[in-house]
Amino acid sequence: MRKISQVYDIESPSQIKDMSIDELTQLCSDIRTFLIESISKTGGHLSSNLGIVEVTVAMHYVFDSPKDKMIFDVGHQCYTHKLLTGRSTQFATLRKKGGLSGYQKRSESKYDCWEAGHSSTSLSAALGYAIARDLMHDDYQVVAVIGDGSLTGGMALEALNDIGSKQKKMVIIFNDNNMSISKNYSGVEKRITDIRASHLYIDLKHDVKNNLKSNKLGTNVLNTLSHFRDKIKDEVIDAPLFKEFNLDYMGPVDGHDIASLIKVFQAAKEHDGPIVVHVLTQKGKGYKFAEQDKVGKWHGVSPFDVATGKSLCLLPPNEISWSQVISNTVMDLAEKDKSIVAITPAMAQGSKLLEFQKRYPDRFFDCGIAEQHAVTMACAMALGGLKPFVSIYSSFLQRAYDQVNHDMARMNVPIVLGIDRCGLVGDDGETHQGVFDIAMLRSIPNLVLSQPKDAQEAQNMIYTAFASKKPFCVRYPRGNVRYAKNKSYSLIPIGTWEKFVVGTPTQIVITYGPDVDHVINKARENQIGLLVVNARFFKPIDEVMMKDLLKLNLPITVYETDIKKGGLSSAILEYMNTLDEKIHVLAIGDHYVCHGSIRSLRIQEGISTECLFEELEKNG
Repeated sequence: MRKISQVYDIESPSQIKDMSIDELTQLCSDIRTFLIESISKTGGHLSSNLGIVEVTVAMHYVFDSPKDKMIFDVGHQCYTHKLLTGRSTQFATLRKKGGLSGYQKRSESKYDCWEAGHSSTSLSAALGYAIARDLMHDDYQVVAVIGDGSLTGGMALEALNDIGSKQKKMVIIFNDNNMSISKNYSGVEKRITDIRASHLYIDLKHDVKNNLKSNKLGTNVLNTLSHFRDKIKDEVIDAPLFKEFNLDYMGPVDGHDIASLIKVFQAAKEHDGPIVVHVLTQKGKGYKFAEQDKVGKWHGVSPFDVATGKSLCLLPPNEISWSQVISNTVMDLAEKDKSIVAITPAMAQGSKLLEFQKRYPDRFFDCGIAEQHAVTMACAMALGGLKPFVSIYSSFLQRAYDQVNHDMARMNVPIVLGIDRCGLVGDDGETHQGVFDIAMLRSIPNLVLSQPKDAQEAQNMIYTAFASKKPFCVRYPRGNVRYAKNKSYSLIPIGTWEKFVVGTPTQIVITYGPDVDHVINKARENQIGLLVVNARFFKPIDEVMMKDLLKLNLPITVYETDIKKGGLSSAILEYMNTLDEKIHVLAIGDHYVCHGSIRSLRIQEGISTECLFEELEKNG
């Protein structure tokens, strides 16, 4: 087998299986250096990948990918996995068009059996593979890596419950770095902290380390670890987290000790049934700036200078992020209104809410990776007299659709929902593109759905949202915008659009968000006569203006940068269809349907067969 002299020499994980512990340790160091240098040029997820190098190397040393299924929760921590599976020469293309994905990607490599860009899915996927393996009479291992932050997601807890019930053979590697993206705030985190802080943990760690130095592996190691596991279950965790799910447990184990990891993984591999291996890692290990980060700044990074840690992407003068504009406005309003609170599902850093937390600690709530819980909790807070602002990335909001529909909109609860990172987000790919929220939300009754075109309008939109006392959604993109604090706030009439005339209009362009000004500026530069409409509300749309636009008899182009089906153009075409007597529509209107027999409800909503034929007779 060809000797590995550098990371670029790795073409297959089989190449590391004959390496000594010293060679593996050096390989881990080389991988860390490679990741820091490469990500400093391309940007990407840094801290999570630096923290899991040894764990990933040990996994590939013990298990046999691609036969064995390796699933990385969220997937942003799979960079070392990519390097060990022959993709190092492509790393300069990371997150670029046509290049490597920042996550596992089934079409990219036979070693990627699963792909995800959202957290808490790995355990369900692992159980699914284990069930399929047994029913198909196959023979392979299933290994899921899940971080401490992802365990706050309800889906992970649902999966743990089912795994404990079905008792399928699998290995769950619990990557415990005492930090997810932002700091954890949860009961799960408290339980894990109890394990770390217990007086027994010190003795346990010492005993496990001494035992693993033994040359005898097999039954001796497994029995000894099982003994320590039972001590943890019975003495450390008063309300045992994993024991309650009927799961066997090994650890905690030093996640940066390659020799210990290999021996524990080998023991876990021989275990019958599901087993949790608890590894302690340091997020950002090997790069001092990332190691010292306590707020998630180094979780996802743009290109940076390795020596200084400074970003190479400097903001133009007078520009800040859209997230910061929204956060600044909420903070300003909260200063005058003590009932305003802010809620985030583990994205305080990304949503720029850390300053709100600092100023108003009693009015800030980070509920962990739990979008569903965040929305429903906010609804009850609003019904209790508070004024919640809930910030959720567009891509992550999909997980809270049920709560937005049933708890927020159906009860008509006044919440301001900030939909961050809407539209195309670029580098993170299809799992993160925020292009579905308009179509997803537009069919829900009672909601107001909007997007401002600039920072001034954004401030007024947030002000309007709080004043409206409605379920009010404000979406805003990733990226930056010119900013000056409004001297005062103005209410925006809900459902109204704006018109901007460039020259003598010969066509009409209806668009929204930052593209409004882009289109206006482009038309002026090229001396093209346009009537540009700022369609700042997707629901309700401005039907009065639409009637006026149609009377102009000019060609209309709807320019939207989100998914077409169900988007702004759909809303406009639906409205225009009501004006066209050639096409008639029978459907449930924009409201919630009360209880009753299906027959009575079809009659009530005008969608019974009789209603159809009555309509046909009228049209005949």
